[in-house]
Amino acid sequence: MAYVLKEIAMTTAARSSRLGLRATPQQETVLRRAAEVSNKSMTEFILDSAYQAAERTLLDQRLFLATSSQSQALLSMLDRPEQDNPGLKNLLSRRAPWDT
Repeated sequence: MAYVLKEIAMTTAARSSRLGLRATPQQETVLRRAAEVSNKSMTEFILDSAYQAAERTLLDQRLFLATSSQSQALLSMLDRPEQDNPGLKNLLSRRAPWDT
């Protein structure tokens, strides 16, 4: 429902930014066919598709879905007292390869 509201707001808002892109002839053909099937202009189809992909990408960076048992396991690990980790200590004490 929230996505639909965003989509309506996007289509009614004035579009003032211009985006340019280059495509192969094959990509253009596929995009044109998909736009036609969707009853959208090329611009609408490409912008809607790119916007949805961008939202999914951003959500993947901050939204984690877990089952109840996975959630409980994570909370249990977080509640455990810290333990010495020699391997991690060794790794963090070394210089990064790109810093040498």
